Amino acid sequence: MNRAVCLAMIAFFFSCGSVTMDPPTACGPFGAPSAAVLSEVVPSCGDGKLLGPWKDADKIDRYACLYEPKVLRSNSKLPMVVYLHPSLFSAGWITQTNILDLQNSTSLSDDPKNVGYIVLAPEGRKTTHYYPFPDKKGVGWDNWYRQMNPAGDVRIGNTIWRENADAATIDHFIATEVATGKVDTARIYVSGWSNGAAMGILYAVNRPNIAAAAVYSAPNPFGAFDDPCPQQPVAGTPANIKQIQIFNPAARTMHIHNACDVGGICPNGELMASELNAAGVVVDDVILDNHHQQVHACTDSCGTDPEAPVKSTATTTGSLIGLGNHMRWPKEWTPAMLDFFRQHPLKSAP
Repeated sequence: MNRAVCLAMIAFFFSCGSVTMDPPTACGPFGAPSAAVLSEVVPSCGDGKLLGPWKDADKIDRYACLYEPKVLRSNSKLPMVVYLHPSLFSAGWITQTNILDLQNSTSLSDDPKNVGYIVLAPEGRKTTHYYPFPDKKGVGWDNWYRQMNPAGDVRIGNTIWRENADAATIDHFIATEVATGKVDTARIYVSGWSNGAAMGILYAVNRPNIAAAAVYSAPNPFGAFDDPCPQQPVAGTPANIKQIQIFNPAARTMHIHNACDVGGICPNGELMASELNAAGVVVDDVILDNHHQQVHACTDSCGTDPEAPVKSTATTTGSLIGLGNHMRWPKEWTPAMLDFFRQHPLKSAP
């Protein structure tokens, strides 16, 4: 994370009691309205291949980075990991993890000889967010507008509710790589970090072609910080606009997060796990201490409110420690995330 952003985030968490909230936003059956789009983003893919442009429903050019393993066996299909970047950083931020480092030496299938996996890193857009300063706008994912029906646009009465543009973009780039014939479609997985983790969870529990998700430090995509329209996920028809239907409760999920995380993400993550469990989603909830050792409870000094309000209950010291933890990918745990994927292929045909 660059120095300017780090200092700005520290300034926020030390002065969170004086934050001014935006005016309430009209809520609908899919949460908040679609995010206001500021601009496209073209990622720097490093050693990967740039895919795109492809225009989304807002006529914005969309891109993705593709990383294939060094050896592709001609008669073998490979698992694919879809990685979603944090807000304020683009797809190339995957280099701050070790997902690519393990790409050529790890098998995500039951055949240990079938080593390697494809990595697809779609790029978000610059939009408005419902996160605290300095993350109120910038590159990221819109997990506040939750029209995630895999069938596409939805009509309710006389209103057509368009599919979430970010979800449609992820759909497109997954389909593009699947069309090459290189992908084991029973082993398409989702990972992500922070805002990308939130979008990863939201996407996985709504796409029947996704076998599992393993993410790091996700704010609850159904309600966190200054989200004006929190909703409870349900597997069936929603009773009212305070509920939102999910379409793939069979997706296995792993959420790795810190006992001391930024803005109260730990208790917020516990709330997310309980809400998803109630909707039938099995969540492996893994809490880490400051040294990335597993523990079984959140640290109270880093926030206790499961809603993770903008005016955090964290102490000054807890805020600083939580920010530092949030900025580090838990590289020691990436093998466990990959093994979680290996253990959870798609149980039925997409």
